[in-house]
Amino acid sequence: MARPRPLSGFPEWLPTGRLVEQHVLDALRRTFELHGFAGIETRAVEPLDQLLRKGETSKEVYLLRRLQEAEDLDRDPVPADRGTLGLHFDLTVPFARYVLENAGRLTFPFRRYQIQKVWRGERPQDGRFREFTQADIDVVGADTLPYHVEVELPLVIADAFAALRDIGVPPVRIAVNNRRVVEGFARGLGLAEVEPVLRAVDKLDKIGPDAVAALLGTAAGASATQAAAVLELAGLHGEDESVTDAVAALAARHGVSDELLDQGLAELAALVGAAARRAPGTVVADLKIARGLDYYTGSVYETVLVGHEPLGSICSGGRYDTLASDGTRTYPGVGLSVGVTRLVSRLLSADLVTATRSVPSAVLVAVTSEDHRDASDRVALALRARGIPVEVAPTAAKFGKQIAHADRRGIPYVWFPGETDEVKDIRSGEQRPADPDTWTPPTADWWPRVVPGTP
Repeated sequence: MARPRPLSGFPEWLPTGRLVEQHVLDALRRTFELHGFAGIETRAVEPLDQLLRKGETSKEVYLLRRLQEAEDLDRDPVPADRGTLGLHFDLTVPFARYVLENAGRLTFPFRRYQIQKVWRGERPQDGRFREFTQADIDVVGADTLPYHVEVELPLVIADAFAALRDIGVPPVRIAVNNRRVVEGFARGLGLAEVEPVLRAVDKLDKIGPDAVAALLGTAAGASATQAAAVLELAGLHGEDESVTDAVAALAARHGVSDELLDQGLAELAALVGAAARRAPGTVVADLKIARGLDYYTGSVYETVLVGHEPLGSICSGGRYDTLASDGTRTYPGVGLSVGVTRLVSRLLSADLVTATRSVPSAVLVAVTSEDHRDASDRVALALRARGIPVEVAPTAAKFGKQIAHADRRGIPYVWFPGETDEVKDIRSGEQRPADPDTWTPPTADWWPRVVPGTP
């Protein structure tokens, strides 16, 4: 059989990398639960029309034709309007469907976190994968949702990443904006088509100001003067309420007056003001953050690792008001999504974070001979009963070879059973008598730890 080749865009971590990923997931989960978010999981498959009802993402969906054919066989006759099934490419649209299906059994506002794999048909590159894990939080209300939730959620994310700083994860910068500011400013300039303006501004970092100005002209009908004003707005940023003063001054200079702009500026000031007090230096207002998806209606967020900005956003989201609606009731929400695989891939590739060992075992119990393997198994059983991770040597080789086996696996202790049991720290060479009913390893050796790497 030929040696298999890895599939591009479908990452598989080695055991040390998996330990790092699990540590990140556990830290996110703990933070989310500390803030009162309940965990859920939704199905991996959704009807294609549901996946595509918001945004321009048709090329990103993996279709499941065989599963669709099997489902059709269960229907007699097959409905004429049957929909194609596809793997979900994010967790937001499936969550909106989940809320609608379970609205009668949920208590609103509903606070949810969700950690699952998703699949996206795009060209793999640094930080971009076809299969990856996301960790989402959302707060959804019934018909109404107060603005303070838009202030709360980025601060939850700030807390989550702060919990990872001790293992070597770089600080993050959460860029925030309010789409009402951009919409109100565009309307005040006389631009009737606002969505093309938002999509153009969202591409500023990718294609540059000249290309965005041209796009504003062709897609939004902006004159050169209007395009220049929008670009001037997109260039504003700051860490406190002074940024909203700068926007107001810019609007006055261009004769822009709009109620939606005033509302957006008041909300943005409340967000950056709260962030400056709660997480100083972490949250910055950046007026070029627009988020291109149509369903965002208020605050929008994008998060980068400081020092690794070319990687792109590792956490993004915003306010949405009409994504979940059954025609009678609307369920507005605010959500953020952490790209766990993108984050972990950079932590590993840049050696920012590592694990103290690749296996959970703290102890390898040596085997003196195959006839006495039961004695080694009894020691292992006693240690495991007290929560100490342990494995038994695979063969009754010479003790030197068994110690070498433990060293290759990164196991710090080797246990020698006998009339008087002894345990050896193979790092220091220290060996002493030990009782399997009372001996414990130091806390630092009990389980593998995730620690800063050596970038």
